Amino acid sequence: MPLKKSDIERFRKRLLEMKSQYTSLVKHVSEEVKSADESKGYSQHPSDEGTDDFDRIVSLKVSGEEFKILRQIDRALEKIAENTYGICDITNEEISLARLEAIPYATMTVKAQEMLEKGLLQ
Repeated sequence: MPLKKSDIERFRKRLLEMKSQYTSLVKHVSEEVKSADESKGYSQHPSDEGTDDFDRIVSLKVSGEEFKILRQIDRALEKIAENTYGICDITNEEISLARLEAIPYATMTVKAQEMLEKGLLQ
């Protein structure tokens, strides 16, 4: 059953809120990493510098994951603009409402996502 216009509008608002949150988070982590790079070399002990490096790596990994989600949110917003939101990019089947409620930026059905993750799709 296709999504109602009211559902799509609700998802659009939710996606825009998520985009704002993730953009802010990625920006904050990027600024943290940059400021840590500027202060490098001021650690009192070599082990402190190792800890600082580890923290920076973790921050970069986190911001990378958040950036990936941000791209998925942008794709979902594109699909809303194209009137294809709720339709799988791979199979053209409808994405279940339950999946969209859980992951509003989902652009694939669970089945297609699993196939992609198993390497069965290119």
